[in-house]
Order: sequence, then C-alpha cells, then structure tokens
Amino acid sequence: MIFQTVLFYAFAGVLLLAALGVVFFRNPVHSIMCLVLAFFQSAVLWMLIEAEFLAIVLVLVYVGAVMVLFLFVVMMLDVNLESVKRGLTRYAPLAAIIALVMTAELIQVIWLKGQEAGLTGAFTPYPEGYNNTKALGSVLYTEHVYAFEIAAVVLLLAIVAAITLTMRKRPGLKVQNIAKQVAVRAKDRIRVIKMDPEERS
Repeated sequence: MIFQTVLFYAFAGVLLLAALGVVFFRNPVHSIMCLVLAFFQSAVLWMLIEAEFLAIVLVLVYVGAVMVLFLFVVMMLDVNLESVKRGLTRYAPLAAIIALVMTAELIQVIWLKGQEAGLTGAFTPYPEGYNNTKALGSVLYTEHVYAFEIAAVVLLLAIVAAITLTMRKRPGLKVQNIAKQVAVRAKDRIRVIKMDPEERS
C-alpha cells in the first residue's frame, strides 16, 4: 500500500507539472506535448485504481486521436500568438482568482465525499471477477444516458466549428479545385520539345 501511495504522488506531481506546462509554454506545439504527457499520467493514475478500460480509452482516444486533431487545428488556424497573449494578460488576475476558487471547491467536494464514504485513503483492490468495463457501461447507458448523448452532440458541434474556422477565407490562402485537378490532361501541362543533338567542340 505504501508503494502504491508513493507511485500515486509521483505520477500526480508529474501530472501537475505537465498541466502547468500546458498553460505557461509559449509555443502551442509544446503545450500540446505537455497535454499529451498529462493524459499519459492520468491514464497511469486510472491504472492504479484498477480502471484499466478508462486508462486505455484515455490513451487511445485522447492521445491517439484528439491530440492529433488539436495539433492540426492549432497549425492550420495560424493564430497570431502575440495578439492573443496581449489580450490574455489583462484577465490573468481574474483567471487566477477563478482557478483558486475552483481548486478550493474541488478539495472540499473530495474531502466531504471521502468523509461520507468513510474512506481512509488506502488503496482497496476490487474483488476477484469484478469487471469495471461492464460496470461503467451499465451506469453510462442507464443513469447518465442523456448526459452521454449531450456530450456527443457537443463534440459534434466542436468538430463542425473547427472545420468552419479552418476553411475561412484568409488573404493569400490557396484553395484546391479538385474538379480541375481531376480533369487535367498531360498534353495541357507538359510540352515535349525535340532538339537536334549538338556535338561538343
């Protein structure tokens, strides 16, 4: 139990550092790499509490798919980072206050839930034959089915918004004309010139 506690605090510390890197790194690509590290550390924490399905989903879905989309969106949007940073610095004090309030609320909720459940802070293994995938599916598609569907709709809207922002008209933007590319013929693009061979003197 002591070894698991040490692992928990070690991985949680790396997770906090990665989260700070996401916020404070100036390069958006570096921020995304820190977010990938944060997801990996979260997956390890899921593994420690024997939630293997959630850990694998976190790695496969978020690290393997969502983060790649984030990277492409950040690179395609061509965001002017200097202007964005100038706007964010004005709201830094307010953001710090909100972050402190949210942290205090999370700590209070976790502490109260722990007191109600009588948790001691120790890792208690699940009984043999327990299947967290089955338990998660039964709860997700019965008690929280409406929230699950709403989350799916929100993700769909986010995808549509990202595509719309990427396809907006910008000065100097080169757009492909697929119909012209498919209908092109070799004789319209290539000119073959026949020349008599020349002798070197």
